[in-house]
Amino acid sequence: MQRIANLIVRKDNKVLLLKKPRRGWYVAPGGKIESGESIFTAANREFREETGTIPLNPHLKGIYTMVIKNDQDIVNEWMLFTFVADGLEGTPYEDTVEGVLEWHPIESLHHLPMAEGDRTNLLFAVNEKGMQYGTFTYTEDFELLNETIQISTEGDGINA
Repeated sequence: MQRIANLIVRKDNKVLLLKKPRRGWYVAPGGKIESGESIFTAANREFREETGTIPLNPHLKGIYTMVIKNDQDIVNEWMLFTFVADGLEGTPYEDTVEGVLEWHPIESLHHLPMAEGDRTNLLFAVNEKGMQYGTFTYTEDFELLNETIQISTEGDGINA
């Protein structure tokens, strides 16, 4: 199973997004976790490689299973670890080999073109407290078939 880490930065009520050329969809900068690499290290490395900047105080906000189906057959599956940071050091690239980096108001996450699972996890990452977990099932054309979400926050448990 492939493992992916991405990282979204919020600053001044805006978020830094990468517009991918293939579909014109927006994503948080990120990519594949290398063998033996921690998810934290991967998220930071991928963000630095894709933006030319350093995220400030990133922390994990979500863990997701992404499933691609053809009828009832699973044709691909991967894990996504989403991090958020409140600011960055440096000036982001404009154009990269991965796409175009752009700042957008946080509210634009509701309507920018992107995979619906990304919309769910990025909105949670920048707006909510706690951790989100979920499974997103898509067709091969990335039409969302099903979404299952769980949320936890520290202190939700019963004190022992």
